[in-house]
Amino acid sequence: MRSHSERAALFLKDQNRVTWHDETLWIVRKKRDKAAAAVKEWEELREKASQVKEYVLSDLAYLLLEFEKNATQNGAVVHWAADADEFNRIVLEIINSKSAHNIVKSKSMLTEECGLNHYLEEHGIDIVDTDLGERIIQFRNEPPSHIVLPAIHLKKEDIGELFHEKLGTERGSTDPQYLTRAARAHLREKFVNAQVALTGVNFAVAENGSVVVCTNEGNADMGVHSAPVQIHCMGIEKIIPKMEHLGIFTRLLARNATGQPITTYTSHYMTPKVNGEMHIIIVDNGRTERLASRDYRDALKCIRCGACMNTCPVYRRSGGHSYGFTIPGPIGTILAPHSLPGKIVYKDLPAASSLCMSCSNVCPVKIGIHEQIYKLRQELIRKGYGSLVKRVVLKISGFVFSKPHLYDLSGKMVRIALKKLPRALIYNRVNTWGLERELPDVPVQSFKEWYRQNESNK
Repeated sequence: MRSHSERAALFLKDQNRVTWHDETLWIVRKKRDKAAAAVKEWEELREKASQVKEYVLSDLAYLLLEFEKNATQNGAVVHWAADADEFNRIVLEIINSKSAHNIVKSKSMLTEECGLNHYLEEHGIDIVDTDLGERIIQFRNEPPSHIVLPAIHLKKEDIGELFHEKLGTERGSTDPQYLTRAARAHLREKFVNAQVALTGVNFAVAENGSVVVCTNEGNADMGVHSAPVQIHCMGIEKIIPKMEHLGIFTRLLARNATGQPITTYTSHYMTPKVNGEMHIIIVDNGRTERLASRDYRDALKCIRCGACMNTCPVYRRSGGHSYGFTIPGPIGTILAPHSLPGKIVYKDLPAASSLCMSCSNVCPVKIGIHEQIYKLRQELIRKGYGSLVKRVVLKISGFVFSKPHLYDLSGKMVRIALKKLPRALIYNRVNTWGLERELPDVPVQSFKEWYRQNESNK
């Protein structure tokens, strides 16, 4: 598997697209800031959300059992899946029990994580993503590049060409309204003929056994109301204790994700339709292992708003696909399974961060994302991962930094070398910084020299 830097290099080849991607996501970040500033108790909401999630993680088993009891009393059928394979099998069994073939699905990062679409397609099931962005990337047979804006890496020209090929729209058309109407007509037919509707779950309320799904397109409602069978797919961390807590999270979610006061549709599902079936699948898939980790358990507080991606300077300029994991960006770095039996995976992701703290500062549930990334770096180095060159350089640097006189001398030698040596000896494969950018101008003197000089002149 290619490293993050190698995949990022492919994205960076199109500098116009990179600049557009960067600027577009920064606009979303600024909208988030404006929406947050309009709520005077914003920081209090963040603190309350963090505390509620802390309680959830501390009493998760009890809350899940309470949810199961109340959901079952409501008439839903609750299933438990230990991993992705079991989750996929349960979904297929429900579909096959109804001899269904036409499935509509609203956005669900859990189903992306478990590879549900490909699994069902391999078993002859036609599953259609009904979120517009998700449908676009499904047409392209690629994963989402963002958890809220799955097709943010594409321009309207790309989508116009894609819809001409897939939906028969006019060649060269880039009008968003025209393309959206074409997608709506295409998806309406899918809704009408749907036999089963799948949704993700934003929040599951233990107190009453209901699931809450937040969308801006109403596609979750369209699917659930059209199909006789509804399946809601949720990770175990989606639980919140009571309905009174829901308002905290709905006030935070949309503002952090897109700058909206609230999502256009906040749908509550509690009971099956008349003559219908309601299934809820609760999935672990590695979450309990993370829950047991003192250093990384807080990552399970994540409500999937995507704000850390919109603010991250690395994500904005490297693109979501460069991470190679279902959830990209800073939160994806700490949610990725770095350790699996017999191997280390995604070991390069912790390096894809400037540790600028911006991700932690915008997180609505106050996850210390940058702190966890830093801990992951240390852990991977302790385990012997990381290049030999880096380990040697760090060891030498540590020695030099511990000797003030040696540090001063080395700094002086580097300044002389940068001024006197031929460019080819400075800008080469060893100098990875210089591969993509110019080194800063060499100062006349070090800061310590400048400080001593100015102190003596007082």
